[in-house]
Amino acid sequence: MLCFLEQFRAVFGPLRLFEYVTFRAGGALITAMLICIILGPLTVKLLKKFRTMAPARLGGLVDEKFIDRNKDKTPSMGGLLIVLAITAATIFWANLLNPLVLVFLATLLTLSALGFLDDYAKIAYGKRDGIPGKVKLLFQFLIALMAVYFLDSLPDPGNYTRDLMVPFLKAPLITGMSVYLAYAFGALVMVGASNAVNLTDGKDGLAAGCAIFCALTYAAFAYTCGHKFFAEYLNVPFIPGSSEVVVFAAAIAGACIGFLWHNCHPASMFMGDTGSLALGGTIGLLAVLVRQEITLIIVGGVFVMEAGSVIIQVTSFKLTGKRVFLCTPIHHHFEQKGWTETQIVTRFWIIAGILALIGLATLKLR
Repeated sequence: MLCFLEQFRAVFGPLRLFEYVTFRAGGALITAMLICIILGPLTVKLLKKFRTMAPARLGGLVDEKFIDRNKDKTPSMGGLLIVLAITAATIFWANLLNPLVLVFLATLLTLSALGFLDDYAKIAYGKRDGIPGKVKLLFQFLIALMAVYFLDSLPDPGNYTRDLMVPFLKAPLITGMSVYLAYAFGALVMVGASNAVNLTDGKDGLAAGCAIFCALTYAAFAYTCGHKFFAEYLNVPFIPGSSEVVVFAAAIAGACIGFLWHNCHPASMFMGDTGSLALGGTIGLLAVLVRQEITLIIVGGVFVMEAGSVIIQVTSFKLTGKRVFLCTPIHHHFEQKGWTETQIVTRFWIIAGILALIGLATLKLR
């Protein structure tokens, strides 16, 4: 919205700054951060008023000494604040005439609504798992397929949605995938990222902190793909208009930074599925847009590690009756190995930062 102030630069020269996506991305980051910081106390108060405390995930599954019962008093659904901040900052700073921005906002809001229903089921009916897993997964795939369809239907990103890019290779590994395979792959990336962030959201500040690194990394990818010279030089697809999505990605980072103000240990509120499903899904969509889905395995390595540990644990137990880890997701394994919550979160943040840098390095090392 504020980008249109650039049209009045002849009247007041400094307004030309609103023409630059980097300036507006910085504005979106700061706006989203301030919204979360300022409205955080009110959000916590309202969440407590409506008793949005979710049942403990690990109750009855692990030894009681590894369960912090103080967290049972911490309200969930804090993702409402994250989504509000991202949406407001994007509306203020992005060009809403760009269809890509609208696709990302719609995806954010629909996934957040699904997460809200899941959180509500947990709170209202005392269900540890919320709505049935198969139902939630079905709606996640429907939302993801719609998002990928809209990307494919747009003329600029649609030219590349059926190509498969691989880190460190200049040319696409596969060009012109079938529409069904392309849609299925894109949806799988989004749903996988959505659930991986959800699984990571088990320690104060863990998911939000790692999401910051992912969002900023993909903001760099989106900016590169939207700049013809940089795209040609770095051998990535040139997608006109994708640089506008940098504003959205920056808003994600800003909202997560602001949320950490209240979510750092000991947390005043949790994001819940309301926030984690939306954050993961939109980060996955960012990867689909810039054709860096495989790179997400590197950039979102912490999320992959968390989800992968669950898959390995379940598969091993079903096939052999034995567990590979003491408890999954893997942050609980380290907790039972004696790591404190602060150690787990800080060390995982360090890993996330290093992996983000490696992911960025793939831009040049081709």
